[in-house]
Amino acid sequence: MLSKKLSSVTPSFTVGISTKVKELKKQGQDITNLSIGEPDFFTPENIKEAAIEAIQNNLTKYDAASGVLELRQAICKKLKIDNNLDYEANQIVVSSGAKHSITNILMAVLDPGDEVIIPAPYWVSYPEMVKLTGGVPVFIDTKKGNSFKLQPEELKDAITKNTKAIFITNPSNPTGTVYNKEELKMIVDICVQNDIYILSDEIYEKIIFDKEFTSIASFSKKAYDLTITINGLSKSASMTGWRIGYTASNLELAKAMGSIQGHLVSHPSTISQWAALEAVENCEEATQDMVKIYRTRRDLIIELFKEIPKLSIIKPDGAFYFFIDISQLKDSLDYKDSLSLKVCDDLLEKQKVAFVPGIAFGNDEFIRMSYATSLENIKTGLDKLKKYTESL
Repeated sequence: MLSKKLSSVTPSFTVGISTKVKELKKQGQDITNLSIGEPDFFTPENIKEAAIEAIQNNLTKYDAASGVLELRQAICKKLKIDNNLDYEANQIVVSSGAKHSITNILMAVLDPGDEVIIPAPYWVSYPEMVKLTGGVPVFIDTKKGNSFKLQPEELKDAITKNTKAIFITNPSNPTGTVYNKEELKMIVDICVQNDIYILSDEIYEKIIFDKEFTSIASFSKKAYDLTITINGLSKSASMTGWRIGYTASNLELAKAMGSIQGHLVSHPSTISQWAALEAVENCEEATQDMVKIYRTRRDLIIELFKEIPKLSIIKPDGAFYFFIDISQLKDSLDYKDSLSLKVCDDLLEKQKVAFVPGIAFGNDEFIRMSYATSLENIKTGLDKLKKYTESL
């Protein structure tokens, strides 16, 4: 009696790994978890205090479907200062996390059969969200030699008369790669020429190390009109559980998404929104402190991987992940369907360390490691990974 669309939806590999880790820990096993895509920092105190103040001031009633006006105005200021983008508050829709923002977008723009281009490796939920909203995911397998960045010729080859939108994730989850301005412009020009919506996922915008960040909507008026910028506070302000994301788009799309959200969920928690206002306005120093720590961890990991010759990595310029090439282990393992699932299952069972299989991101020859954890966990986890490769 379930809907037919559910038959095409793949269960979340990341949730599966998390469930296994929890089960093993309940059994008393000591698991080193390098799979978590969540900052290991607590929400800054000033943000928590803003939430408490909102409760004490009874700011707990219904509000506008698109979000608290003061928060949307603050987001506009942020976009102007950080991204050189001019938006009005009625072009901002605040949602229950960036994932919810993406769902609103897809519901607003897709008709049944519309195609959405998804460069692989991709964030795990993109394809399933497209399917659930009636669209058809179209994958482009990007190349390690290009640091998994979409190339203009690859994009041109994937476009059809049914292409409606494309996901661009910058910085990338799972690879940590960052597009520079010139690389983005070539992609944007093709999208503009073909009137393709650009879903610009910029949730890791603040976690960037070696490059300048460029927002796609800043290239031109046409790019601005076709781009829906997706961002939020989960990564930059360590507010994952508060569930606040947002979109910036042209007014027609913003009105459509606000209407959809109004009917389905009303709006995100007002308490979380008042906390988010404080985060948008007064969290830059805390964010940069986190980024410094992430950079230290990243640099250490690069050095540690020099001691694991069977594996290779690409230096990430942003986010907090390494995408680890395990293709050299192929001939040493006996597996039926998925190399990355086999390796991750082995590592969890034999070495008590958790990674995420690359098949979850559309590339089965890699596994993802998160360094949103302590240096001690990182060293322990990579030592276990080294022991595993040496045992093969």
